[in-house]
Amino acid sequence: MNRQLINRITINHEICNGKPTIRNTRYTVDLILDLLSSGMSESEIIEDYPALEPNDIKACLSFASQLAKVKTVQRIVA
Repeated sequence: MNRQLINRITINHEICNGKPTIRNTRYTVDLILDLLSSGMSESEIIEDYPALEPNDIKACLSFASQLAKVKTVQRIVA
């Protein structure tokens, strides 16, 4: 895990209700992951969201990779 990349991901309860975002903006990690999974390229995302940088997208992927390494997941029933 690259610390400089992962430090681009912030969690601030006053921004997007505490969802992980990129550099305290309103661009959420899940938005970027959804765009990538829909087939958009990194350059297309940056073209549509010019405030983003290539390392922001890499940071989202790194963050998701770390979450996928969680050993157990428990379902919470509301």
